[in-house]
Amino acid sequence: MPLKDPELTTADFRKIPESDFERALKDYYICRVSRELSNIIRKDVLSGRAKFGVSDDGKELYQVAMARAVRDGDWRADYYRGHTLLLTLDMATPEQILAQLYSDENNDPFSGGRQMGGHYANASIDADGNWLDATQRLNLSSATSPTAGQMARGFGLAYASKVFRRDERLPARLHSRNGDEIAWTEIGDASTSEGIFWETMNAAGVTGVPMICTVVDDGYGISVPVDLQTTKGSISAAMAGLAREEETNGIDIHRVEGWDYPALLELFPEVARQVRSSHRAALIHVRELTQPNGHSTSGSHERYKSAERLEWEKTWDCLAQFRHYLLATGIAEAEELDELEKKAKKVVAAARKNAWEKLQAPRRARREALLALLPTNGHRTPAIERFGETVRQMAEPLLSNLIDAVRQLRFEVGEEELPRPLRDWLRDAQRELTASKGSNLLSNTPRSPLRLGGVAPRYPETPKSVPGYEILQHFFAAKFEQRPELFAFGEDVGEIGDVNQGFAGLQERFGKHRVFDTGIREWTIVGQAMGMAMRGLRPIAEIQYLDYIFYALPMLTDDVATLRWRSNGMQACPLIIRTRGHRLEGVWHSGSYLSPLVGSLRGMHLCVPRNMVQAAGMYNTLLEGDDPAVVIEVLNAYRLRENEPENLKDFRVPLGVPEVLRPGSDLTLVTYGACVRICLEAAERLANHGIEVEVIDVQTLLPFDLEHRLAGHLAKTNRLLIVDEDVPGGTSAYIERQIIEEQGGFTLLDAPVRTLTASVHRPAYADDGNYASKPQVMDVVEAARDLVAF
Repeated sequence: MPLKDPELTTADFRKIPESDFERALKDYYICRVSRELSNIIRKDVLSGRAKFGVSDDGKELYQVAMARAVRDGDWRADYYRGHTLLLTLDMATPEQILAQLYSDENNDPFSGGRQMGGHYANASIDADGNWLDATQRLNLSSATSPTAGQMARGFGLAYASKVFRRDERLPARLHSRNGDEIAWTEIGDASTSEGIFWETMNAAGVTGVPMICTVVDDGYGISVPVDLQTTKGSISAAMAGLAREEETNGIDIHRVEGWDYPALLELFPEVARQVRSSHRAALIHVRELTQPNGHSTSGSHERYKSAERLEWEKTWDCLAQFRHYLLATGIAEAEELDELEKKAKKVVAAARKNAWEKLQAPRRARREALLALLPTNGHRTPAIERFGETVRQMAEPLLSNLIDAVRQLRFEVGEEELPRPLRDWLRDAQRELTASKGSNLLSNTPRSPLRLGGVAPRYPETPKSVPGYEILQHFFAAKFEQRPELFAFGEDVGEIGDVNQGFAGLQERFGKHRVFDTGIREWTIVGQAMGMAMRGLRPIAEIQYLDYIFYALPMLTDDVATLRWRSNGMQACPLIIRTRGHRLEGVWHSGSYLSPLVGSLRGMHLCVPRNMVQAAGMYNTLLEGDDPAVVIEVLNAYRLRENEPENLKDFRVPLGVPEVLRPGSDLTLVTYGACVRICLEAAERLANHGIEVEVIDVQTLLPFDLEHRLAGHLAKTNRLLIVDEDVPGGTSAYIERQIIEEQGGFTLLDAPVRTLTASVHRPAYADDGNYASKPQVMDVVEAARDLVAF
């Protein structure tokens, strides 16, 4: 950007109303507290007190202006900065911000010590999973670090306001005031180079949602200048094609300098007013910002900025200009501002001292309690004496350090020689550490899908046999009638009822706002669902084919799957991703690669129903529960006929419970999804030759066989064959580990485990390609025969 002349005269400033003078001084004080906090964050990382720091230095002033525009009920989807806004709104104290920096699980209110500094959240649910009143405060959706990842979530949070304004039947008391809420979405300028930024802004312009995206522009992405990041060197200029014009949709684009206090005060409330009333998204490009401490504590910006640029940043630092403004306009005298700066330093210094002591005092007390468990002097061995001295000399008596010291002592002296009090302490301490860092991956509330149990399907004496897609039509129609908070959307979902007709007729029956089409934009389809689910709605978002879910995988693995865990149980997003895969011939419509999902979606449920009745039962379970999930229907089974249950909208398939579809004594065959039908046919052929194969459908991959039933079956047959359509070493290897290692199945085997999978390459096209690429009936027959003969 061009470097400005640093000299301004009083006449150059637009003066704010006199009634705002006191507020301006308060804003200056908050900004100075924020800056001092940023300085302390950098100091404590560089001195070793903390591991990593990002802060607000250079980005304070626009946030105090934003605070004027925020209302109770609004949501925030920010990037890894933003403590100035929270300080301004009295939503956080410097001590709490430092507690997160120090990873103090007892005093970090944003993540329980699980997230790096700058990642903020507040509770949207209580301990029982009940929704809290979101209309009474600014709601902080838990931040993530992947650049631009917050954009899709912000879009979804804004879309929920559109839904609440449109549908009066929704139970909105705790979630919305007539859709009047804005989703405040912030992003660093360099991150606008990410595709998800463009996808989100396009989706926001098409759909018309109350989202304000603030682009925070300091001219660099770490060391890379904006000219190498963005066309025309300006994101607002580059996005001009999305700008709304008369008679068109689009977004409103605004530009403002981040050091211009009166302009910021004028712009943010006015943009918010427009967005609330019109439900039209806006972008605010905050330009000419600086970063006095560099991008983060990872390195110094002096390495890549010219001397001229560094001198410019000193002059045009927003706080330097703010002070200059207050003095030049007569709002304050220099002595008055000096006193505010001194006060800010004292406040932050006290907060630092208190936060550190609150962290260390329990650690010291725990160390003393551990040392008190050691035997008295007459019974101490040299090993225990050395252990005691090691623990006493620990500079940082972290729980993990204490645990590791006891484990080393146990290794040295042996389990039986370790004093019983130390054994008990170690057991309890390891449980505590595991819980403090690993709890709340999935719901522990009374509505957890894992607690609901199953309800068997009930059939009439003369069951009606219909194609699978009709089963889904009837099911979804019943659920939409029953639950007004249920929505479905995705590519081709609305008018034609999805490409396989599972939603056919539902848009006409329930309205275009409940069953609707989206653009081809998988990442923001998931973000749309996530934001809606975080605000009490129950979205079913469709990804047309499993092959395309990988466009949305970053959103699923980084944001959806981690939300409950990274917020320490304070937030949830019980969305359902509906997709289809397996067995259709062709490279890109035959998705069976589930191992990337099994490996990356811990924190979600992964359901692989073998037919549409089972799919309906899983949807019932998930909709009664409060966890997110992916359901993968069998693509070539929509036209296969199935018996329709009488209790279609009520029966439930329990998650994590395998189902035995055929008993057998010679071999246990474990499979799922489309391979179930293949394996059942193979079992019939084998039975004609005297080989009885037990066929078990695992039903869900996440969770997997919670009661360890498969080992019990293996104890009867002593042989295990795993069949699936993933690549060799993919999901079959995961299943094998679960049975052999987790369930102790190794001791039950009389033969090696055999896995039968798809080929290493993608499924080739047409019949020969399918035959060569995926397991066929005779492949199963021959593998089972060979394993039984071993």
